[in-house]
Amino acid sequence: MTRMVQCVKLGKELPGMKFAPLPNALGQKIFENVSQEAWNGWLSYQTMLINENRLSLADARAREYIAGQMENYFFGEQVDGISGYTPPSA
Repeated sequence: MTRMVQCVKLGKELPGMKFAPLPNALGQKIFENVSQEAWNGWLSYQTMLINENRLSLADARAREYIAGQMENYFFGEQVDGISGYTPPSA
């Protein structure tokens, strides 16, 4: 049976993730409030952030930056933009 969540990112009830994406409080909060579809969107956005900013996830500052952007993506007001990227129109 699929677990449904009221997705904070997409604003509707959608299938949730099968497990928490991170082993911490933020991961649990995402698990409880974010759909699999929204999580997949974050993974794509995260990849663009890492590539465009030339981040190395071996660097603790880069990991902190990505964690902060993740929290803003789902629960904040704004994430950093990616230069040259235009989101597809609906």
